[in-house]
Amino acid sequence: MNYRRIERLLPGWLRRNALYFEARIEDAVKEFAGSLGAGARVLDAGAGEGRYAAHFARQRYYGVDLGVGDAAWDYRRLDAVADLAALPFAAGCFAAAVSVVTLEHVREPARVLAEMARTLKPGGRLLLVAPQEWEVHQAPHDYYRFTRYGLRSLLEGAGFMDIHVLPVGGYFRLLARRLLNGLQFFHGIWLVPAALLLVPPALVLPALDSLDRDRNFTLGYICKAKMR
Repeated sequence: MNYRRIERLLPGWLRRNALYFEARIEDAVKEFAGSLGAGARVLDAGAGEGRYAAHFARQRYYGVDLGVGDAAWDYRRLDAVADLAALPFAAGCFAAAVSVVTLEHVREPARVLAEMARTLKPGGRLLLVAPQEWEVHQAPHDYYRFTRYGLRSLLEGAGFMDIHVLPVGGYFRLLARRLLNGLQFFHGIWLVPAALLLVPPALVLPALDSLDRDRNFTLGYICKAKMR
């Protein structure tokens, strides 16, 4: 499903409800960028088309990606085309790093996190977003899904501390998103009745999300950590 098309078509309040994971990511990146000092060097590991670059206008932003995830994407604005498991930067050269829904696309996530840690200064900060319940995407370069415990273990193993792993929504937001996913199976004259059937409950279900207090059903996690 083309979520960017949905973003363009829906009004703001409805877009945030339907595409909750994306909205929370956007908020987290914006907040993270706002907390960094002017001129700070920031690594975007798995930058893709540089979707979040504008948030770091005050900082020295470096977008890095291998450039193989989506054939339709424009990777020309990257600062470096590189394997995240072998970053072409000196140790301790970045004040902060972000990595948004990228860790599932690398064959060696522990090694990638170790490389990101290597390039961060002592006390350098990390914002990491990773999925738990998500459809296969950017195939065949889609290898993993992560629980909160797996992410914490990986981050600790890479040398990070002060780790916070926040689930993005619970069961009812997950169910709402899966109903929207169902629209991709309908075409032509069937799309309108399918939308009438699937979209209304998808917009109502998030109101029940507070019932899932454990958040064991979640789309994914927003993680914050820093180097020792």
